[in-house]
Amino acid sequence: MLNRIKKIKHLDKNIFFLIAGPCAIENEKIANEIANKIITITNKLKIPFIFKGSYKKANRTRLDSFTGIGDVKALQILKKIGESFDIPIITDIHTPEEASIAAEYVDVLQIPAFLCRQTDLLIAAAKTGKTINIKKGQFLSPESIQHAINKVKESGNNNVMVTDRGSMFGYQDIIVDYRGIPTMQSFGAPVLIDVTHSLQKPNQDNGITHGNPKMIETIAKAGIAAGADGIFLETHLKPKKAKSDGENMLDINKLEDLLTKLVKIRKAIN
Repeated sequence: MLNRIKKIKHLDKNIFFLIAGPCAIENEKIANEIANKIITITNKLKIPFIFKGSYKKANRTRLDSFTGIGDVKALQILKKIGESFDIPIITDIHTPEEASIAAEYVDVLQIPAFLCRQTDLLIAAAKTGKTINIKKGQFLSPESIQHAINKVKESGNNNVMVTDRGSMFGYQDIIVDYRGIPTMQSFGAPVLIDVTHSLQKPNQDNGITHGNPKMIETIAKAGIAAGADGIFLETHLKPKKAKSDGENMLDINKLEDLLTKLVKIRKAIN
């Protein structure tokens, strides 16, 4: 399935692939710097890479939270990064109408976790012909995601992958059940582990999501050891100053060390 994504590289190395980038597109300079740093690292380690950036953040806790710099402006930045660095791009969509719009700018469309059961959204995404990444809702079991996968495939698009971002445990915690990796792989789609959102501490009293980035390496190592096809993570030059999800993003200066360890684990397993 990955070989159908234009511009993706290093697929012959038989290791995991990476979806990574900032949570949201804040401006062109920051997005370019992050993309450049990730590309340098992934080319060095021969890791297939898809650059991620949300052109709009539609699901925010508070009305005054950052939602974006403008849809078209952010999409144009994403398209320019893809063309300048010759890499595939992924972004979120939130309504059926957004599917065809975003598809003009990016290579992969992502269905947010909270929207993974929205039939009209899945059908619209499928009909663009783009590869679709479905984020498994934290309210779904691994077994349940097969129905979302089937909605895409039965709409004529077999290019679909799934990203697990953990399951809610009570009100404030998320856990990752690694048994879900082979379960979801059995549905015929590559499975990624989201190693940053799975460490969120959502719905705090002040309306700002917190996280535990110190555990990113632990979640990532376990995911690769358990056989995940890929890793999804959000990273930033200065996470504490990021306009969205900074509390659970990885400092980009720690990315090469993390990926180096993950490559060693995968090679040892292979």
